[in-house]
Amino acid sequence: MRFTIAIDGPAAAGKGTISKAVAWHFGFAHLDTGLLYRAVGAKVLAGAGPVAAARGLTSEDINGDLRSPDVADAASRVAVIPEVRAALVDFQRDFANRDGGAVLDGRDIGTVICPDADVKLYVTASAKVRAERRFLELEAKGTDLTRAEVLSDVVARDKRDAERDEAPMRAAGDAVTLDTSGMSIGDAVAAAINHVKLARHVG
Repeated sequence: MRFTIAIDGPAAAGKGTISKAVAWHFGFAHLDTGLLYRAVGAKVLAGAGPVAAARGLTSEDINGDLRSPDVADAASRVAVIPEVRAALVDFQRDFANRDGGAVLDGRDIGTVICPDADVKLYVTASAKVRAERRFLELEAKGTDLTRAEVLSDVVARDKRDAERDEAPMRAAGDAVTLDTSGMSIGDAVAAAINHVKLARHVG
């Protein structure tokens, strides 16, 4: 049985947490595609060329700590390179087509990677809410950044992701938008699971 769920949205909107919960609920495999770009970004920070890093990426490269602000920024920068994106497309599509169901989250899953996905969600929230979430996350890790700096980073990354020429971040025309600005994570997960249940029933 193949069933693909595409979940897109900007940073810190909650799509990663929602995707993991949805995958667990239905027993599907999950892929955080942002980790692929973070892994490439980490290799670039270590001195590799971005295209070579993407073409030589292995599953081992996705392990480890890829959540630092520097890696996140590098990931956003390499993601605008067409050759990098092309090198990672097959990896993502193969994962999406596996038997047993798959949930992929990222920024262009429903628009580019899996345009025929059975379910498409676009998870978003206001920049201010997302910046606060990211600030608290970084603060807990001891990162020395101010709220203003984190908000500036979030806004800059949104702009870069939305305005890139190759696969810009946007909601697919047939995606259901889930704004988590005023939602608890439990409510957001429940809403996503309910939508998938309805889609599977109809299908």
